[in-house]
Amino acid sequence: MQYWLFKSEPNTWSWDDQTNKGEVGEEWDGVRNYQARNFMRQMEIGDRGFFYHSMKEKSVVGIVEVIATSHPDSTTEDPRWDCVDIKAVAPVARPVTLDEIKADPRLGDMVLVKNSRLSVQPVTAAEWQIVCAMAGVDP
Repeated sequence: MQYWLFKSEPNTWSWDDQTNKGEVGEEWDGVRNYQARNFMRQMEIGDRGFFYHSMKEKSVVGIVEVIATSHPDSTTEDPRWDCVDIKAVAPVARPVTLDEIKADPRLGDMVLVKNSRLSVQPVTAAEWQIVCAMAGVDP
């Protein structure tokens, strides 16, 4: 299993929006960054990810699961852009802020710390364990 982080502005697509989709989930569409797209092309069904609210909140607020592998993004006719489908698994017991992540030396190499603008990014297994513990979630 691989781990990821999906960033969204809560006023565009929030954790509540994601959970309201239930088991059918939702396309993680609209990504127009080649690196983020390439990460989605690596995803497999069952991979887990952090759902991260960007902008003002800047925090991990939930856990999601990949339920469909990379396919054409339905929001564009441009064949260069793909997306995956994700569903909400569970909220975190306690949101973990970007400041908390940056303050933990064990997370100093996390992509979120080094390239916080990337909307879809990998998370190592060790980082997954640490952030889950900070969030009060069983990894």
